[in-house]
Amino acid sequence: MAAEPVNVQEYQELARQALPKMYYDFYAGGAEDEHTLRENVKAFTRITIRSRILIDVSHINMSTSILGYNISAPIMIAPTAMHKLAHPEGEVATAKAAAASKTIMVLSFSSSCTIEEVASSCNAVRFFQLYVYKRRDVSACLVQRAEKNGYKAIVLTVDTPRLGRREADIKNKMIAPQLKNLEGLMSTVASSDGGSNLEAFASGTMDSSLCWKDIDWLRSITKLPILIKGVLTAEDAIKAVELGVDGIVVSNHGARQLDYAPATISALEEVVCAIGGKVPVLFDGGVRRGTDVFKALALGAQAVLVGRPVIFGLAAKGEYGVKHVIGMLKDELELTMALAGCPSVKDITRNHVRIKNERLQSML
Repeated sequence: MAAEPVNVQEYQELARQALPKMYYDFYAGGAEDEHTLRENVKAFTRITIRSRILIDVSHINMSTSILGYNISAPIMIAPTAMHKLAHPEGEVATAKAAAASKTIMVLSFSSSCTIEEVASSCNAVRFFQLYVYKRRDVSACLVQRAEKNGYKAIVLTVDTPRLGRREADIKNKMIAPQLKNLEGLMSTVASSDGGSNLEAFASGTMDSSLCWKDIDWLRSITKLPILIKGVLTAEDAIKAVELGVDGIVVSNHGARQLDYAPATISALEEVVCAIGGKVPVLFDGGVRRGTDVFKALALGAQAVLVGRPVIFGLAAKGEYGVKHVIGMLKDELELTMALAGCPSVKDITRNHVRIKNERLQSML
């Protein structure tokens, strides 16, 4: 019997063994040269932790709240597509794992299970991720369904006017199943001309005219809080706050859109400083260790979202795998907080980390 994974990275190899190559490459791959994909993880290694000593850490409190909703630790589940490609139970298994872990799941618009199926699977706080289609009535319908079924916020993805060039999907002639959330609304069948039909579908349906004024349109069709996902610059963060968004997710789409965009951990502090605490900032991209979570919190994130590790856990061991992935990250974060001298999340400050260039400057 294979040994139980002892860290999140080990689930990736188990997922590779469990999945057809087309599906593994779909989940694991990034855009073009995959430079940003590698940097999302590597950039964390350029940040060191400045631990403090002789602090009472006999009790560690990792709990926090996001938009007023309490979670057991600042680790959420990011929106990722088509979980049934990874496991037969799909997003229902992921949702149950999130509920058991006492955290928030952001359901992808391109989920294999419907908005309604996930909502009825268990009692938990969930957000819904939205893409805006050329047919605005379809997007509006999804928002209304999410609100009706108890989702607590809309996470608007804003970095996909067109789909990034994901060469593994093109080589594999990736074919995605019909998206259940769109049944009866629009077809997801698209001619791929020998490449990825995901790219063909996105080109035909995504609204590349989406712009800042459309935040008002979205606000006009829902009473739910709106977070925008895909912010990487101070300029865009300031603009978003001026338009009244309720939160920001610093994200480069898991390095699946624009290659050579910055690693998200490298962009995080710029965004945090620009908005000055006016709205919560969440973060995703490259989180593989509890130390990564700690570093993101120290640089100003209120919580991190975890994507690929959740999918890999799901592919390898279903609902249990997702719970185990979240549990390992929580255990590692708790240990990091204890060793760094931080009894609670609010005790984690900018002074607890140093970035590589800062170390060089301090020596001059």
